[in-house]
Amino acid sequence: MTGLVSTIIPVHNRPGLLREAVASVLAQTYRPIEVVVVDDGSTDEATPALIRDLEAAHPGVVVGVRRENGGPGAARESGRQVARGEFIQYLDSDDLLRPEKFAVQVAALRAHPECDIAYGKTHHSGVGDELRPVAFKRTGERFETLFPSLLLSRWWSTSTPLYRRSLTDRMGPWLPLWNEEDWEYEARAGRLGARLIYCDAFVSVTRWHDERLHHHGETDPFKLAHRARAHREIYRHAREAGIGPEAPEMRYFSRDLFRLCRVCGAAGLGAESAALFAAAAGAADRGSGAPWDLRLYRGLAGLVGWGGVGRLAQVLERIR
Repeated sequence: MTGLVSTIIPVHNRPGLLREAVASVLAQTYRPIEVVVVDDGSTDEATPALIRDLEAAHPGVVVGVRRENGGPGAARESGRQVARGEFIQYLDSDDLLRPEKFAVQVAALRAHPECDIAYGKTHHSGVGDELRPVAFKRTGERFETLFPSLLLSRWWSTSTPLYRRSLTDRMGPWLPLWNEEDWEYEARAGRLGARLIYCDAFVSVTRWHDERLHHHGETDPFKLAHRARAHREIYRHAREAGIGPEAPEMRYFSRDLFRLCRVCGAAGLGAESAALFAAAAGAADRGSGAPWDLRLYRGLAGLVGWGGVGRLAQVLERIR
């Protein structure tokens, strides 16, 4: 639907914060909008009841979708399949949009038809805290493309960008990942050469609390396995975008891949560790052969296995 902004919010057992997230979308100064709330298999009674209440209070604007619990990536994809908008906004159920977000970013995309994504500054705040005029991560900086800077870090939040629907259709479905699914998704936009337009305004709020889904990403083997896949996909997207080891950002990402390789090995994820190592070696500067620590690590893995060398590396890092 022309001009419509569809906001997709996945949620699991989080009624209080969800109410605030939806309210921040309904408070937008821009119209027309729709809010697709995806209940990702909530086991409480309050979350489904709230979604029903919101649908009843805002017919034709709030749309509820129920699915089996499958994680944030799969939930966002369920919402994307239902969304009807020309523009797509993703919002986590614990975060907020600023009231002028859609007005500012839709105007920017209309003024720049060559651009696929509009973004602005994001606040970082505790739940209930006063907002400070400080841009989170690198959301106060101007970038024209996602690569190569996306290899250094995920420099915005899920709520920061506003996408053209035409781009999300070309990007394809979200992967059913439970960790770093958003970084992988954005790297796909980078692979397609998506152009960015910067809006010099605060557009969203990322809120910290004790139950964010990305917590324990270094200690939970399940989340580690999903991080490993996401990292490998990000590397693949970067290579398909034409970024090679000659780029300093790719060499930086090689070290990140190698670090996660060691963490996965120590956690007993041997296959993931081996796959990450292969990606790290491919991303490394091979002008004078693979870096010495990669060669040494590969040799030790051949002797004691990926789990053994990962645990050894973890012990050595603790005593350094």
